[in-house]
Amino acid sequence: MNQRPGRPTEPLPEPSTVPITGWHCGHYFYRFRRESLGHRLGKAAQQQFHDALHPSEGNAPERLAAYWTSGHRADFCIMVMDPDPAKVDAVHQAIMAPGIGQYIEPTWSFVSMSEVSEYVPTLDGFRQRLIDGGADPDSDELSAKVSAYERRLPMMNQQRLQPEFPEWPAACFYPMNKSRVVGANWFTERFSRRNSMMAEHAQSGMAFAGKVSQLISVGVGLDDWEWMVTLWSRNPEYLKEIVYKMRFDIASAKYAEFGPFYVGYNANAQEILEHCRLA
Repeated sequence: MNQRPGRPTEPLPEPSTVPITGWHCGHYFYRFRRESLGHRLGKAAQQQFHDALHPSEGNAPERLAAYWTSGHRADFCIMVMDPDPAKVDAVHQAIMAPGIGQYIEPTWSFVSMSEVSEYVPTLDGFRQRLIDGGADPDSDELSAKVSAYERRLPMMNQQRLQPEFPEWPAACFYPMNKSRVVGANWFTERFSRRNSMMAEHAQSGMAFAGKVSQLISVGVGLDDWEWMVTLWSRNPEYLKEIVYKMRFDIASAKYAEFGPFYVGYNANAQEILEHCRLA
């Protein structure tokens, strides 16, 4: 039987809020409304805050981390990931629930999803990058590097889609777009050109292996900015260094537009309350 024009040739997945690949991701930022307090939080409010940031087993999302943040734009932030968007948002709703919620004001948020970027090279693409960089196409060294990449690729893609959050002390978060201005419109560049620029960008980041871990989640169609960058670091100095170094890559220098930067320090609920002089 002939297919009708425009009809799908494969069965569509069942309607669902769970992505086919990747997880939902939420970054939420808050300040304590000290003008509504006049005193430190009582024990009941402190317990409610603790329970919101440390959900019980069965209600907890797959990933949840909290940070107190520097600067006046926010006192603390949380980063949450789960296949189910309701589990992600439930943490935010618990923070804003009657009781503790009257003392907390949300200041900013970003909604995104994890993905494997189109610029992650295939095996053939990785091999060609090495050859373009001067490697002998018939050498055993090149074959060994390609084989090693083949073994690493599934694990790296898993980390992109379902990332583990490193328990490192410092993190920064910022949204970004790719430029659309005349003479620097990322979306009118051919793919090979964009791919080459992103390869250079990735090479700069590799210099910080073991110092900085990165997650790029996509906000296209979900929030005001196109991507959210999360950087975890062994030391805040590395955050400064990696962002500065990567600003010189053409993908960043010519085509990137950045939103607000937030820096945070890994903390549990009690540590956040103590840091904010509320416990």
